[in-house]
Amino acid sequence: MRPAAGFAFGPVPSRRLGRSLGVNNVPYKTCSYSCVYCQLGRTTNLTVERRCFYDWRSVVESVAEALRELRGGVDYVTFVPDGEPTLDACIGREIAEIRERLGARVAVLTNASLLQLEEVRGDLARADYVSVKVDAASEEVWRRVNRPHPSLKLEKVLEGALEFAKGFKGALASETMLVRGLNTEPRELERIAELLKELRPAKSYIAVPVRPPAEPYAKPPSGRELVEAYAIFEEALGPGRVELLSAPEPPQFEARGDPAEWLLAVASVHPLRYEHAVKALAKLAEKPEEVIEGLVRNGLLLKVPYMGEVFLVRNFGRTQRRGAKH
Repeated sequence: MRPAAGFAFGPVPSRRLGRSLGVNNVPYKTCSYSCVYCQLGRTTNLTVERRCFYDWRSVVESVAEALRELRGGVDYVTFVPDGEPTLDACIGREIAEIRERLGARVAVLTNASLLQLEEVRGDLARADYVSVKVDAASEEVWRRVNRPHPSLKLEKVLEGALEFAKGFKGALASETMLVRGLNTEPRELERIAELLKELRPAKSYIAVPVRPPAEPYAKPPSGRELVEAYAIFEEALGPGRVELLSAPEPPQFEARGDPAEWLLAVASVHPLRYEHAVKALAKLAEKPEEVIEGLVRNGLLLKVPYMGEVFLVRNFGRTQRRGAKH
């Protein structure tokens, strides 16, 4: 399913990327992983087959249209779909067109599973910023946390990430999602840190589940575990190169166009706190709560309670399990 308001959504505020215009370039939950912590629920199309899901020209034009509408531009156009962006065999062409024709910087957030393929490394080499996921350094932990496609092997995934890192000329970052009791043991953290030391990202981010996860047992680590992970990573990488992402993004969402379409497009890939959605929609609608509640009544949005707050997530089908219902 294509995003309600086109392939481009946002802009979404990002601590890492500033004002980021998102690109949703793969169909809903089409991914090579089915991570236990995924804020969009379990993967419904687990695959490693690359193909052009959409006409690359339509993707680029959606970005161009969004950039024309936005005042002040964006810091990055970011490929961050509700799936794995490198499954899109046209992503290299899309990156090149956005950079060269539209003059925008491009970021890609990838789980790194397909960097073992030379053509994927070539596609992402065109980007300005690439973030690779490194949640585990041992096969057993990797399979428990990321639940990869059966054909994938961690050794090959890591080899591909390291090979990409050697030749990438842009800004390289890593992200490690810590899940209590799954990848928070000191020995596993030390293995991950050693791998990151070899990967040499400019910045290594440590994240925790702060939105409704795919599985209810995917809990944030304890404060002690978080501090321990930070210390282990910093010892391996050096001061100033490790940062914690232990809270949701700030609420400076910028709504544009039709209120309902904007909300559905953003909620497709970025669950919003209820109060943040109300604040953003107030610029487009006199009664933003009515817009939200109407979408909920029509079954297009779900209100998901999580950790004492209410999040809005896109409901792609009443038969699909979402958010806290997993």
